Amino acid sequence: MRAVEVPEAGADFEVTEKPVPEPAADEVRVAIEACGVCHSDEITKEGLYPRIEFPRVPGHEVVGYVDAVGADVTEWEAGERVGVGWHGGHCFTCEACRRGDFINCENADVTGLDFDGGYAEYTVAPREALAAVPDGLDAVDAAPLLCAGITTFNALRNSDARPGDLVAVQGVGGLGHLGIQYAHEAGFEVVALSRGTEKETHARELGADHYVDTEAEDPAEALQKLGGASVVLATAPSAPAIESVVGGLGTDGEVLAVGIPESPVGVHAGMLVGTRGSVSGWASGTAKDSQDTLEFSALRDVTPEIETFDLADAAEAYDRMMASEVRFRAVLEP
Repeated sequence: MRAVEVPEAGADFEVTEKPVPEPAADEVRVAIEACGVCHSDEITKEGLYPRIEFPRVPGHEVVGYVDAVGADVTEWEAGERVGVGWHGGHCFTCEACRRGDFINCENADVTGLDFDGGYAEYTVAPREALAAVPDGLDAVDAAPLLCAGITTFNALRNSDARPGDLVAVQGVGGLGHLGIQYAHEAGFEVVALSRGTEKETHARELGADHYVDTEAEDPAEALQKLGGASVVLATAPSAPAIESVVGGLGTDGEVLAVGIPESPVGVHAGMLVGTRGSVSGWASGTAKDSQDTLEFSALRDVTPEIETFDLADAAEAYDRMMASEVRFRAVLEP
């Protein structure tokens, strides 16, 4: 099979031929139809994960169909459409797993880091890492939903916001353009926050009820004029941007960070005390969360905006993604 791998930390991608992998007893082999290219793939390429072994095939937004199953697998059958996201399986025996908190498994695997991911024609994954993909979603549309989609959808549905509440989405990019759609379809009053006016029309088309140009207006003051936000979904990885919205929270409001800035986020505790507010983060989710995301997306016609690339052009797709030149998600097609 064709695959794109990183031979060693910091090296360029290499298009290579590898044997088609055989699934172990508790694994499933997936014939890949599409794989999203995510900023987190940098962790693989640069060797930023302590357990990573090279060479390694990146990719954790994998969509395809079941090609073969291991001897102990009974829940999946050949031909079923499936996806594999960031969460690549769990141990079932650690303290978190015993409580059903699989996303915080002490021994969790990560797709494309602990085992080869989706920059290939085939991959194998643990049985518990698979999500069913609805027939109503094209593979190229479903792939980014396994990271950008689940991250925003799962964060919003686990917040305390209720239909009709004011919810702001900070950033109109790879995560934000999906966050706006999910927030709209969930029945929130949606505010899009972004620099400049270039994205205003598009943000409103995606479902935003209000738009705040953060270059022209203080976002915290703008949110307070609208009544104060129950949730600000912070999707842009910018510490100053996150800091700028804390003052826009209403009572019991929450800044929910899903974009991870490199520098620490400074927060004035007084702003939080005055509103009983909080600043927190949310991890993506398990395979079941991915499946919920995909099913909701199919039900409400939420799709990412994508550019597609041939597998052989993975390096170009990655470079353009890292340079923020893709609108909004890059997807490889083997």
